[in-house]
Amino acid sequence: DVDECVEGTDNCHIDAICQNTPKSYKCICKSGYTGDGKHCKDVDECEREDNAGCVHECVNIPGNYRCTCYDGFRLAHDGHNCLDLDECSEGNGGCQQTCVNMMGSYECFCREGFFLSDNQHTCIQRPEEGMNCMNKNHGCAHICRETPKGGIACECRPGFELTKNQRDCKLTCNYGNGGCQHTCDDTDQGPKCGCHVKFLLHSDGGKCIGERHFQQHVILETFSNETCAVNNGGCDSKCHDAATGVHCSCPMGFMLQPDRKTCKDIDECRLNNGGCDHICRNTVGSFECSCKKGYKLLINERNCQDIDECSFDRTCDHLCINTPGSFQCLCHKGYTLYGLTHCGDIDECSINRGGCKFGCINTPGSYQCTCPAGCKLHWNKKDCVGSVPPRATLTCNKMGKKDSCALSCTSKARFQPESDSSYTVSCGTPVLRQGGQHRATNSSQQCLETVAAPVKQKASFKIKDAKCHLHPRTKGKQEEAGKAGAQGASAPCSDCQVTFVNLKCDSSKKGKGRRARNSPSKEVTRITLEFEAEIKPEEITASCNLHCLRQRVEKKLKSAIKALKKSINQERFLLRFAGMEYEVARKLSVAPERQESCGPGQQRLASKCVSCSQGTYYHGQTEQCVPCPPGTYQEREGQLSCDLCPRGDTFGPTGATNITGCTGQCPPGQHSADGFKPCQPCPRGSYQPEVGRALCFPCGGGLTTRHEGALSFQDCDTKVQCSPGHYYNTSVHRCIRCAVGTYQPDFRQNYCISCPGNTTTDFDGSTSVSQCKNRQCGGELGEYTGYIESPNYPGNYPANIECTWNINPPPKRKILIVVPEIFLPSEDECGDVLVMRKNSSPSSITTYETCQTYERPIAFTARSRKLWINFKTSEANSARGFQIPYVTYDEDYEQLVEDIVRDGRLYASENHQEILKDKKLIKAFFDVLAHPQNYFKYTEKHKEMLPRSFIKLLRSKVSSFLRPYK
Repeated sequence: DVDECVEGTDNCHIDAICQNTPKSYKCICKSGYTGDGKHCKDVDECEREDNAGCVHECVNIPGNYRCTCYDGFRLAHDGHNCLDLDECSEGNGGCQQTCVNMMGSYECFCREGFFLSDNQHTCIQRPEEGMNCMNKNHGCAHICRETPKGGIACECRPGFELTKNQRDCKLTCNYGNGGCQHTCDDTDQGPKCGCHVKFLLHSDGGKCIGERHFQQHVILETFSNETCAVNNGGCDSKCHDAATGVHCSCPMGFMLQPDRKTCKDIDECRLNNGGCDHICRNTVGSFECSCKKGYKLLINERNCQDIDECSFDRTCDHLCINTPGSFQCLCHKGYTLYGLTHCGDIDECSINRGGCKFGCINTPGSYQCTCPAGCKLHWNKKDCVGSVPPRATLTCNKMGKKDSCALSCTSKARFQPESDSSYTVSCGTPVLRQGGQHRATNSSQQCLETVAAPVKQKASFKIKDAKCHLHPRTKGKQEEAGKAGAQGASAPCSDCQVTFVNLKCDSSKKGKGRRARNSPSKEVTRITLEFEAEIKPEEITASCNLHCLRQRVEKKLKSAIKALKKSINQERFLLRFAGMEYEVARKLSVAPERQESCGPGQQRLASKCVSCSQGTYYHGQTEQCVPCPPGTYQEREGQLSCDLCPRGDTFGPTGATNITGCTGQCPPGQHSADGFKPCQPCPRGSYQPEVGRALCFPCGGGLTTRHEGALSFQDCDTKVQCSPGHYYNTSVHRCIRCAVGTYQPDFRQNYCISCPGNTTTDFDGSTSVSQCKNRQCGGELGEYTGYIESPNYPGNYPANIECTWNINPPPKRKILIVVPEIFLPSEDECGDVLVMRKNSSPSSITTYETCQTYERPIAFTARSRKLWINFKTSEANSARGFQIPYVTYDEDYEQLVEDIVRDGRLYASENHQEILKDKKLIKAFFDVLAHPQNYFKYTEKHKEMLPRSFIKLLRSKVSSFLRPYK
């Protein structure tokens, strides 16, 4: 006999079983299907009169079916019955105070002195005096609304109907199945409960229980064999009749026990953590995965992915580094971190006066030392000296009728391209004017009599049909210029001690004046030169005093400027850097540069123009960036030369990026006249914490040190040792508490550090920058979305502050608020309070009020069109505070939005709570609430952002609202 079933030659239906018989075979449709075996059709068990045994809803599936329950119920072990879900057992049902479970639903209640807000979860403290809806005797069972005429109107929550007295609310089958366990029918008297077959109504009128045991016994005697028709065969869940008797099985998530009847919940978390990456929580018939803080659950609801906080807007003020489960904020140089994520300018002048000998001016991200009149800043940018060598040499020569001028810069040259047709070149360091806010010392101004104020001259020139372009001259032209310079007569200012020059070249279209209106536009190059020339005191004689010398230098500069004008018009003005000569501007008739040339200060790398890096300079002949030779350094990018080390030697490394690459600097605790070796140790009673300094700081107040070469004020023998939060006052020899707005983290210091940026401290005696807080808050809000946040968030908010926000939404829109979490000190006895009302009047409609910490999120709609929000703190304690987003939605969607935010399932699941805390997902959620039609966008597989359980929660609400007839 050929076994057609094994060989696959039978023609049984795919949903049939093939049984081999002598000389043939037969086809039998599988359980759940009907037909002759060659044609099988799915049996829709849900069409049976008993609804396939499901007490609520029956869902047909191929070859089988499954029962589901209404909201507020859970499936029993038998897979058919529905039992009440105790929402209060999970996070108190989202209730702020008291949660009371009911059949198919639950209710939130408030303690004496509070009343339930419109969101039906949070409680609002009732004022001592109130009127209208704020009065506890307003009489509304659920929701009270104030009418435009000053009266009140009562409303009911979804699933309730207003009774004839217009105050009480009547329960319907639409809320919690009317309190019925199985079936519910609306009548004039209210919901009427019924039970499924095999169940009887309990005496409480809501619950359903199995038939009485004596009735079951009579039925059992009627049947000689055990069958699923009697008491479900004794099975907890599914029952199937078989030749050997009944066969019990369990739904997914349950395991059949040894008695072969009972089903027991499987703890999926015991085996391999339920497949969860992080946290597994067992539930009846299922389980739920959740993630540690800093991670989010993927849409497969198993795996956790690190949240890239750096991808959010406004995470850090400056730099953000994402780390597994967290992130780190960093600040640019010259700024320091406060409030965990914010960056504030460091006031370096408050830290031992920035190390400056005389004066200190704080600037954003940096600072600048100043010197008294007649002194100049040392190369270390902190000490003041009597004179510095000239940085620039202006030479003008005449050969025939042609004037040639060259500006040579031996050091401190700065090149700054501003656009394709504009640049600035400077040489040397200008004498800084005293002015603005700066801290100065009373140290002797020993260089006042040695150096007079420099002579300053400014000149402007124009060149027609030319464009600003710093172009290196060819080698042949450089040699020719050198010969001409040797043969020509030197101009009067060739020996001028020019200490600083600033040249600005700017090309723009000529289009001014009446004549230019009808003429074609032409390039006009403007060259502006600023000079500072030094007066040598040693040149003062009996016949020529200081005033006479000044007049001589001024005369020389003016003569040089005249020669400059001629040389510029004849295109014979050059700039010399690092042995290279550059033309200041070029005539438009000159052939353009090769396309592959990047211009001064840049070289081409991988088809891109890149600025010369620190420690290198631009070599005009080769058009390449070249390392600075020994004895020089360069702190900036894109420069045309390197700065000479102060000693002018040729030692040290190649490619030095700052002055520390110059050899021979005095170490901390030592000093010399120029900051270079040979050095002297700081004498007793003084100290020096930095390298390359020309002085040591005195301890002050007659204090001394135990040895020479002290490194800091901590080496000074003070009479008392000051703790953090204090500084030592050398005048009174006492420790003084740091003033408000300053702090000191170390022991034995003689200064306090100013708080960064616009921050300040709550009190005096602060010991850390973390105690510096931003007090800015409040404002007028009215966009479609936005947020309010406590000042200094996410750092702790300041004490004794009051913030006020006003949200005024666009016309025909209402406000939805989401409080992801809020941190207020519980030990403060409600000293810190956040309140949201219609306006500032204490008797106005209150939407939300709290003085406690809540880490469970809550969403609610405002009880008024506009919101006045006030946050007030005491001086006792502080906490992290809050960042609360809001969205305005179309008032036509109000019923839908309130239905969503009042559903306890929105807060029951930890995964749903994380949605309200995730900045990206809350945007998607807000998009759905503000524009419900966008819900369908997020349900598409390739755009799915929200977890499936959350989408399931929204699906019925959105679909029924937007498609009520489908």
